[in-house]
Amino acid sequence: MTGENSAATGQLLGTVVAVQANFYRVQLDQEDGGIGEMREQDPPHLPHPPLLLCTRRTRLKKIGQQVMVGDRVVVEEPDWAGGRGAIADVLPRHSELDRPAIANVNQILLVFAVADPPLEPYQLSRFLIKAESTGLDVLLCLNKSDLISQQEQQQVSDCLLGWGYQPIFISVKDGINTDQAARYLSNKITVIAGPSGVGKSSLINSLIDSLELRVGEVSGKLARGRHTTRHIELFELPNGGMLADTPGFNQPDMDCNPEELIHYFPEARERLAVASCRFSDCLHRDEPECAVRGDWERYEHYLEFLSDAIARQTQLHQQADPESTMKLTSKGKGQSQYEPKLESKKYRRISRKTQLQDLQELYRDEE
Repeated sequence: MTGENSAATGQLLGTVVAVQANFYRVQLDQEDGGIGEMREQDPPHLPHPPLLLCTRRTRLKKIGQQVMVGDRVVVEEPDWAGGRGAIADVLPRHSELDRPAIANVNQILLVFAVADPPLEPYQLSRFLIKAESTGLDVLLCLNKSDLISQQEQQQVSDCLLGWGYQPIFISVKDGINTDQAARYLSNKITVIAGPSGVGKSSLINSLIDSLELRVGEVSGKLARGRHTTRHIELFELPNGGMLADTPGFNQPDMDCNPEELIHYFPEARERLAVASCRFSDCLHRDEPECAVRGDWERYEHYLEFLSDAIARQTQLHQQADPESTMKLTSKGKGQSQYEPKLESKKYRRISRKTQLQDLQELYRDEE
């Protein structure tokens, strides 16, 4: 990058807050903690760190270095007048998520509604398992608490305590406990997730006054929200830290291994902490002397998720091994199942033409 306002030798540290095609929006650090020698065209003191629209150096492309939202990067040759720069290096990540694609996250904030749309235990459990599989801390907020009674709140709280979670009941509309939720986000990078229509964008708007994210309404037919977030973006919080909004989705993928699944249930982890199963590869279904199988509330959820995980693993093996003895067949209405694959050509019906040729060949042999 050339020009009168570019700093040829200047290098700065910043965080990638958004990715747009082949361009990256980088928020530079507030302090003058640049790397290397800076020129006189340093940015003036601003109340907020400046944003630069950056490209990625060709060297990074050649070595296959991906740049993700949340990455800590080195920016060089800042053009303050044009608001541009170039990403020269990506610092090592301490965490990385693939869906959503974001780096250096500290925790996941799951937002659900207790009403409108109604709270679905199975859907909530699926989101919690997905969040637990990342290895990050999980914070659960239940919005629209103004729509239910204190007695109903206590029932929901008691249920989730049995699952191993202490939820925060909030109401963005009435400003109930949003300040309590904000304290958990301070000085951390947090991914906010949850189904559509539960108030994620409204919560972000209440936490960051300068934002006006588009808010969607709940569909009357499906009792589900409409998607309003289309891409991943990091927003700076007033008390430090950043919040990443993600596109809403109703059923996250169950992409964990069957053997790992049980460890994503806090209540099951408690059982395994004081006892062990007879078999080291126990899947906790009908194996004898299992320490987990029992009458805990989410055990049926576990069995369903386990079935999904086994089906996914079988499908991956099928794709990796074309000679596998199993095949995936459609059952209609979006359902499918695996069935034994017949040996190639062994059970295929012989065509009439082939039969006629065989008879003619046999007749000639007889003559």
